[in-house]
Parts: sequence; structure tokens; C-alpha cells
Amino acid sequence: MTRVLGQFWRLLGLCISGRGGKLGLALFVAVVALKLLGVYATLRIISWTKDFYSALEAVDAKAALTQIGIFGIIVLLNSIRELSSQYLNKLVLIRWRRSLTEAVRDRWLRGKAYWRMADGSGVDNPDQRIADDCRLFVSGMLSEALDLITNIVAIFSYVALLWQLSSFPLSLAFIGIDFEIPRYMLVAAFVYVGLCSLLTHVLGSPLKALYVEQQRREADFRFALARMRSNVDEIALLNGEGAERRTLDQRFGGIIGNWRRLINRELILSCFTYPYQHTVLRIPLFVALPAFLAGSVNFGGLMEVSTAFSSVVTTLSWFIFSYRDLADLVAASSRLDGFLRSTEGNGGAAPVVQPGNGPLRISGLNLTLPDGRALLGVDNLTVNRGEAVWLAGASGLGKTTLVKAIAGLWPHANGRIETPAGSMLFLPQRTYVPIGDIMEAVAYPATAEAFSPEVRKAALEAVGLGNRLDVTLGTGETGTGGLSGGELQRLALARLLLHRPDFAFLDEATSALDVAAETELLALLRSELPDSAFILVAHRKPQGLGTLTTVELGATPAAPATPLEPILA
Repeated sequence: MTRVLGQFWRLLGLCISGRGGKLGLALFVAVVALKLLGVYATLRIISWTKDFYSALEAVDAKAALTQIGIFGIIVLLNSIRELSSQYLNKLVLIRWRRSLTEAVRDRWLRGKAYWRMADGSGVDNPDQRIADDCRLFVSGMLSEALDLITNIVAIFSYVALLWQLSSFPLSLAFIGIDFEIPRYMLVAAFVYVGLCSLLTHVLGSPLKALYVEQQRREADFRFALARMRSNVDEIALLNGEGAERRTLDQRFGGIIGNWRRLINRELILSCFTYPYQHTVLRIPLFVALPAFLAGSVNFGGLMEVSTAFSSVVTTLSWFIFSYRDLADLVAASSRLDGFLRSTEGNGGAAPVVQPGNGPLRISGLNLTLPDGRALLGVDNLTVNRGEAVWLAGASGLGKTTLVKAIAGLWPHANGRIETPAGSMLFLPQRTYVPIGDIMEAVAYPATAEAFSPEVRKAALEAVGLGNRLDVTLGTGETGTGGLSGGELQRLALARLLLHRPDFAFLDEATSALDVAAETELLALLRSELPDSAFILVAHRKPQGLGTLTTVELGATPAAPATPLEPILA
């Protein structure tokens, strides 16, 4: 319980501390005040009940009509209160959801936590955590917090009223011994609800874990569908429909299996809570009946005391009525808390990258795989501005990993990397395209406004994309807007023309282009960026950059090449 409350407070703090969070808190206080007015309305209804039924018992038509008018006024005012409360509550919900979503998003992006968590060792389905769990937590927390606060205040009011009304005792006899239970209706309310709440918790406690698992299974299925949409060309060319169907069937089978366990547990819980909910409004009348039959109260008093008893029981039954929602809320907060904790990890060993004040310098660098096996070593490498360097080596040697290490994205290393004093821009083999049109995508990661439309258009035309200016990216099945692999790489090279980095790292960034196109584009980059350094990873020797220094990379002595003969035999 302490851990759960700690999670709630942490997440609630993020809701309040963010943009618009404090105004949301003020609105929340206003909603609470309106909810508490609802308690007064209920007390007034209880008092009205006695007056109305007493008028009926006395066959007083005038008094009965007066009470009907009073009832209409109470209902009208209470409806205005409830509608105002609901409207303000929705304003709080969207403000706090925005605050929490922004806080979780920022922690996911901070320090490249999204990259560290991408290997699956952290939290699964971060998109679900940010999009769904933030919404589920805020909506559930608001609903249950309002109910809890209102019920705490209400129970004192209702208990005080029931204490006043149920002054009569219940006389019983057992094995010849007569005894009385003073204010028995109040005692009965607490005993009845206490035992029922305990039974509800015993029957429903497994629901939290099942809700967590169901959300995970649903997210895994959505991910498989989205992954298929992202690779429709490859799947179609490979005739992979059967394999994809098996994958989707397996993921959906997990949903079905957990769903069955979930509905079985909900059925077990409902076997108790459903009859409870449908008898809780009748039990008060049965409990008050002995007092009426004994003449302790008249008919109007019977209806008043039974209504007061019903209010106490209903308020105390909040835990029973809300158990499923509470379980879902606890599950959402647990997932969010786990996600936030994963973003706080350091991602591995201490970084070897240090800021320098001149060229790019690498000395005594040894890269390893996550399991500690040696991968690639670089004894000494210096790259100055204006130079062009080709990092050559066998496929799978670790050249891309070296580029990642220079970018600070490979923690499994020792040695030293001094990054250059100037700006750096990295172009991976797969060009990332954000949502938007191509005129916005060419400016990435800067905003489109950082460059004039004329400059962006000129950069695209320079790399041969002048006829693709109307392309919309980031949508559709593949998100590429119909651009080919070569055109995507041309888009990445256009980004170099816009950003003009001091050091440009091209990791197979021209692999989809033919030699003639590659030579033409690299020559364009050299002429437009004469003072920039180009560090290239490529299977073939790049052409068009002028003087080119070739660095032959090799595996570290600790990682000899594995012979292929046993594998192929």
C-alpha cells in the first residue's frame, strides 16, 4: 500500500507541477466544493423524505403538493451543481493529462532514454505508456479521488444523522438471556459493509495483475500490426502473408488467453458484487423494519431512517463499487511508475566520449558487444576540418558501431573519443522522415522556420528532388510518401546542405545510389561545404570528395574471425 501511494503522489506531483497544472488544482478544489454541496443536497433529500411520507400517511394533499414543489427545486439546483461539476472536472482532466503527458514525454526524450530503452530490456510499448496510461491514470485518479474525498465528508454527515435518528435499541433474546443493541442500525451498517468489503478484496485482488497483462498483450498486438504496415513492400515481395498471419495469431492468442483469465476472475467477483449492488437499497428498509413494527417510529420516520441507513451503506460501499476501477487505476500507475524509473537508468558503462577543442580524436578505443565480447579497436585516429576520411572494413566488423560510439550512443567501450569543437551531423543508412511535407522534413531536426522556403527548395532541387516538393511524409503504409531508397538518401544529403555541419558522418548514406549519382552528389557537398570534414562508412570507395584518406579498420586481437567451414559443412 505504501508503494502504491508513493506512485500516486509522484504522478500527481507531475500533474500539478506542469504547464497549467496549478490552475487545474484550483479547478479541482472548485469541483470538490461542488461535490460537497451534493452531500448537503442528499441530506436535504433525507429530510424531505420524512416530510413527504408523513404527509402521505396523514392524507394531507396540500402538504404533499408542497413537498413535491420542494423536491422539484432541490432537483433543479442539484442538477445545475452536478453539470457544473462535470464540466470543470473535464477541464481539470485535460490540463492534468497534458502536464503528465509532457512530463513523461520529456523524461523519455531526456538523455536519449528512448534509445536506451529500445532494446526491450526496459519497459515494453512506450507509446502505450505515454498515450494510454497517462490518460487512464488522470481520468481514474480524478474520478476516484473525488469520490473518496466526497465520501469521507459524506460519511461523517450521514453517520451523524443516522446516530440522531436511530436512538432506539434492538431487543434480542438468546438462550434465555435478554439483551439490547443500542443504535443497532449504525452498528449494522458498519459490520455489514466491513465484511462485504473484505470479501470483495479477497475475491478481486488478482485483477490488478490481469489488467496489467491485458494492456501489455493489447499493445504487443498493435505493435505487430504497425510493424507489418511499415514493411508492406518487403512482406509482399517475400510472400510473407502466412508468416505474418502466424505472428498476428500468436499475439492475438495471448490476448484471448489473458482475457479468459480476466473475465473468469471478474465473474467470480461479480457473483458477490452484483447481488450486493441490487440489494443494498433494500437492506436498509429490512433493517429498520423491527423499529417500525415495535412502534419506535411512524411510517415517515421509517422511510427517513431507512434512507439515512442507505446513504451510510452506499457511502461505505465505495470500495466495493469501485474495486474494478481502483484495480485498473493501480495497474496504470504501476506501469507509468515503472516507465519513469526506466528512463532514469544510466544506460550502461561510463561514456568514453569527451568534448574536445579541435579535431576529432580517437585513441586506444575498444568497442565491445553488450555481453563483453570484443568487437572493434581503433588505436589512433585524427580528423581535421576540411578532410574526407573513408572508414573501410569488412561487413559486420563494427563500423556503424564506431559511428554510434562517436555520437555517444554506444556505452560498451573503453578508451577515449574527443569530439570536435564544431557542429556535427550524422546521416544513418536509413533516412528518418518525420510527419509532415518534404519541405519540413529537409530541415529536420531543426524546425522548418529555421530556413526560408526558398533555401529549403533550393537544397532539394540541388540533390535532384525538385519534382518531389509536394510529397507528404510520415503517413500511409510506409511513411515515406512514395520516395524510393535513393530519394530518401538524397533528402538526407539535402539536410547537410542546409545545416552545414563542421563534421558530417555518413554511414552508408549513399548506398542506394549508383556510382554516378553518388559521385555527383558528393562533389556537390564538397563544393558547397569546403571547410567541412566528411567521415564516411561505405562498402565501396566514395568518389567525388577530392582527396580521400582511407582508414582500414580491423577486429581487435581479442576477437578473431570465426571460421565459416563448420557452419557451412
